[in-house]
Amino acid sequence: MLNLNRAMVIGNITRDLEVRYTPNGQAVTNFGVATNRRWNDSDGNQKEAVEYHEIVAWGKLAEIAGQYAKKGQKVYVEGRLQTRSWEGQDGAKRNKTEIIAENFILLSPKSGDIAASRDSVEVDVNKDKKEIKAKPKKSADTADEKSSDKGNKDKQEDNDEEINLDDIPF
Repeated sequence: MLNLNRAMVIGNITRDLEVRYTPNGQAVTNFGVATNRRWNDSDGNQKEAVEYHEIVAWGKLAEIAGQYAKKGQKVYVEGRLQTRSWEGQDGAKRNKTEIIAENFILLSPKSGDIAASRDSVEVDVNKDKKEIKAKPKKSADTADEKSSDKGNKDKQEDNDEEINLDDIPF
């Protein structure tokens, strides 16, 4: 029997990311993503609901996300759902369902950077190819930008990193 555990959300980051490290040196970051839903009720009034999703990124993906992502930015996150259980200080059992990120794409520019409005950062954990790539994507709109694009492309290729997925614990 086939099983599938996949979650995809597009929303706004609810808080700045803080990269922490486990005792064995593995990077991890937790952050929230808010998604909005709008609809009209039976009386024609517009309603809106917000859902909050907890995201966990590990390894190089956590480091890259922590470097580029900021509160308020629109982001696409893809991963698997995982539920943790623990007992609180009051003795009550607690549960938390999180999305363990495997793919991360910034959809909005860095805040305060007008030139970055054409930039996008995509981070993908590709299990088949055993690599992680982080690429700033640029599209040239003017002739000057197109002529300097060749130099930017060479610099961009130098920034691509390949990481062995065996180093990442998911």
